[in-house]
Amino acid sequence: MRAYGRRKRCSKALAVIAATAAVAVAAPQASATGSQTVGKGRYDRSALAADVRAVREASGEVSVLAEVSTGRGSLRARASTGEQTPWDARFRAASTTKTFVATVALQLVAEGKLKLDDTVEKWLPGVVSGHGNDGSRITVRDLLQQTSGLFDYVRDPELVQALQDFDEHRHDATPPEEWVAVAMRHEPLFTPDPAHPRFAYSNTNYLLAGMIIEKAGGRPWQEQVERRITTPLGLRHTTVTGTDPRIRGPHARVFFGLPDGKRLDVTEHTVQHTADSAVVSTTEDLNTFFRALVTGRLLPKAQLAEMQRTVERTGDSGDLAEWPEGGYGLGLRWTPLSCGGGYWHHEGDGLGSYTRTGVTPDGKRSVAVSITSAGSVPDLERIGPATRKLVDDALCAPRPS
Repeated sequence: MRAYGRRKRCSKALAVIAATAAVAVAAPQASATGSQTVGKGRYDRSALAADVRAVREASGEVSVLAEVSTGRGSLRARASTGEQTPWDARFRAASTTKTFVATVALQLVAEGKLKLDDTVEKWLPGVVSGHGNDGSRITVRDLLQQTSGLFDYVRDPELVQALQDFDEHRHDATPPEEWVAVAMRHEPLFTPDPAHPRFAYSNTNYLLAGMIIEKAGGRPWQEQVERRITTPLGLRHTTVTGTDPRIRGPHARVFFGLPDGKRLDVTEHTVQHTADSAVVSTTEDLNTFFRALVTGRLLPKAQLAEMQRTVERTGDSGDLAEWPEGGYGLGLRWTPLSCGGGYWHHEGDGLGSYTRTGVTPDGKRSVAVSITSAGSVPDLERIGPATRKLVDDALCAPRPS
């Protein structure tokens, strides 16, 4: 596992570096575009700009870009401690990738090429085994719904301890099979029980989902995302990076502060190249994607209903601090709105790039937010309330008369 030995030292160092950095936060800059007043709730560009500033203030030294799609146009706002993020910035969507992957898997289910009750062992014989792991007891549904109980490979202690010297290892790329093998060194958190599904978020699930998609669909998972989602929807600024370290097109630079006061540019890397994190997108494209998804443009009714059937997250879910309410479906979260009902979404937390999304069930309103580190790593528990308020404000505003 030479690739694992090379790459495993990459990302944790960034969190350690940022956590120990002492950086001053400059006075924020803010701007907004869009002339539309969104209904009687007056959620206009000024209101969005205020919410964006609140997110930046809760996040530290970062840049924030948000876009709200209203069905009658769009509103945009941004705020930064330094150089402004381009309005049409590309960014690493991180775990929001999981919704794309789950959508492809459900398309394959609709085509009869895959079943949600298929076991991992059927598609990947012998891959999930050892230390109490049993692929014959884990289904595709368990992978997509985060109910497999599999250890999350990014939490491997050896990996966490060794992740350092980012510049030396930023271009390393470990195949997903090797990361799954790392997870198999650990006992599972639990054995899935179909009658009582238990949620435990694990990136390992989506490495396996990507591998199964490739076998069932006969093409690399990246190519299937492009052929089945980004091309039909005209998402011209959404790509799957693979092992290309660059972000093509306008984008914000991503920086982490160092203890000596300098900044480390972590914009270009290959760390996020697998099916749990590899999509690069824009706020406009993510709004288009989520609206198309919930309105049935990507999935038949039966498969969309499966995707939106959620499981309750319990006290050991590990994500309740950031998402205290709601449930998890197949690569899709559900969160209540203060005005009643709720919204569908999936977050993404990567190396200095954080994504938040939301779309109403009817697809008439959506919002996408990009947060980019400009010197500090946001405390996710602090930005959670600020980003949830932004999404809630944007989606609860009445439609224009």
